[in-house]
Amino acid sequence: MEPGNDTQISKFLLLGFSEEPEWQPVFFVLFLSMYLITILGNLLIILAIISDTHLHTPMYFFLANLSFADICFTSTTVPKMLVNIQMQSKFITYEGCITQMYFFLLFGGVDDFLLTVMAYDRFVAICHPLHYMVIMSPWLCGWLVLVSWIISVLQSLLESLLVLRLSFCTNVEIPHFFCELNQVVQHACSDTFINDVVMYCVSVLLGGGPLAGILFSYSKILSSIRAISSTGGKYKAFSTCTSHLSVVSLFYFTSIGVYFSSIGTHDAHSGAVASVLYTVVTPMLNPFIYSLRNRDIKEALRRLSKSQVMKGHLSWG
Repeated sequence: MEPGNDTQISKFLLLGFSEEPEWQPVFFVLFLSMYLITILGNLLIILAIISDTHLHTPMYFFLANLSFADICFTSTTVPKMLVNIQMQSKFITYEGCITQMYFFLLFGGVDDFLLTVMAYDRFVAICHPLHYMVIMSPWLCGWLVLVSWIISVLQSLLESLLVLRLSFCTNVEIPHFFCELNQVVQHACSDTFINDVVMYCVSVLLGGGPLAGILFSYSKILSSIRAISSTGGKYKAFSTCTSHLSVVSLFYFTSIGVYFSSIGTHDAHSGAVASVLYTVVTPMLNPFIYSLRNRDIKEALRRLSKSQVMKGHLSWG
């Protein structure tokens, strides 16, 4: 292979966390367990919302979509990592790397936009309660989710196509456990100015924009809550936002932490370790946050488990 010839490079090397053989079984068991918990937890949230008519509301419609996006988000990286650990291989094909990058950006973007949409839903519910069902109509809810997907598809397609124009030298080693966009671009042999500009603009517009929307929604929510005279009323209003606030804080703090850890240290593996927080840990914790802090979800899960037990008894009978 000739350096700089992007038509001949066929593989990237994902360095992951550690090259020590004795640590590989530990990583495999750990990440397999976290992945299975993530899939099971988010599937239970989706099944509970679908099966319980009490949860057929805009807030839980968005939550079901968020759980689906979380399943897809973590499935873009963890299965490949588990396969590499099991096969004692660190390689990913060029096509597989671009595909993984595309879907990672896609589902990460959907997560970000859905959290913003859910903040708007809480804003309408608390600030305009009498008009909530009129404003948050099924048509608007479906449209908000569809727009979130469309923007994320276009953004991830743009950035992935820009990577295709780059040429790579031989023996490209990525100090990560998946094909993270910035790491891939940094290892290109050709000029990456356009890619860098697009990445910066996308980060500002599609990263800062949703965060600004969330902050604006909660500033209005806090103003409305302060205007409530009774302490019980304030607590009831704010309690509907605690789960979403917890998920938003987890998502943005881990993402910001990953960014600063990548620029504040020279350790190549530190970014990979920090990325586990938002690629694996956050999707795993989201179902627990919503099920533990939300009475409606807990009741729906209890009814779902009872119905499954009843079906089991009937089938045995």
